[in-house]
Amino acid sequence: MTEEEEAEAEAQADDVDENEDADEAEGLQAGDFVTLAYTAYTTEDDQLVDTTDPEVAEEEGVADQAEEFEPRTLVLGEGHIFDEVEEAIIGGEVGDSGTVTIEAAEAFGEYDPDDVQTVSAEKIDEDDRYPGANVQIDGKQGYISTIVGGRARVDFNHPLAGEDVEYEYEVVEEVDDVEQQAAGLFEMYLGMEPDLWIETDEVEEEVPVESDEDDEDDEDDEDAEPEFETEVVEKETLYLEATPQMTMNQQWMMGKQQIGQDVIDKLGVDRVIVQEVIDGMGGMGMPGMMGGMGGGAGGEADIEEALEEADVDADEIVEELEGAEE
Repeated sequence: MTEEEEAEAEAQADDVDENEDADEAEGLQAGDFVTLAYTAYTTEDDQLVDTTDPEVAEEEGVADQAEEFEPRTLVLGEGHIFDEVEEAIIGGEVGDSGTVTIEAAEAFGEYDPDDVQTVSAEKIDEDDRYPGANVQIDGKQGYISTIVGGRARVDFNHPLAGEDVEYEYEVVEEVDDVEQQAAGLFEMYLGMEPDLWIETDEVEEEVPVESDEDDEDDEDDEDAEPEFETEVVEKETLYLEATPQMTMNQQWMMGKQQIGQDVIDKLGVDRVIVQEVIDGMGGMGMPGMMGGMGGGAGGEADIEEALEEADVDADEIVEELEGAEE
């Protein structure tokens, strides 16, 4: 084979590799946002593990829980669902559906008899001393299997340990809207969707001034303080309205910085601004508390105005008081 033929063969092989790579990249990929409908049961005794279907939730008697049962937005490749389900979805398309069986070891772990321990009942709050109660002992979460006298058997295995899981899913849509993506992320982080919106803001920012001096002069001025100038830049900003429910959410209180940074990384926005809204009391506040007390002219005028609105004659009140003193 001549050098020209070898070069042509290598080029053709490269084209084949590129085509194969292109084929592998088709369909949904890690990092894509999708809305997923799913229901998962244990395979042995058909115990409900999780669902997004309100009818299933109603049949299983869990519809009265605080969460909403509807398809959920998540990010592929981020561990939000079982690996086996992600592998079935990646490379597929919207509308795909299927059933995946997850073995116990990959679901909630194999059952370990050594994780069942006998502890003193004194370590358990009196209100939780009954079979089935969820308890925390020495930093480990478990549930009481039996309790007799002053001793309790506590199972530290996951309640679904040792169970294979059958996971039925459908890819409802691919989510391209950034606000919907953000709502899906907060639903996963906090179990709630706060009011949010995205705006492009013009922000003043201090930026270093580029020097026009020669490199030699720059070397001489290495220890000099850098100069800055104010420049107006555009910032893609995700705004959140922090409701009392969100403010008191434990996940938010413990990890707001990490959650905010994760949102920035995944959505490509420049910053996240959380706005706390304090509603007024609708006229039910205590009168005089904001500058009306103290007998000043303004305070007297306010009192007189209030008496007039209530159709009360101030002079009559004074006369009655004076008569009572006599």
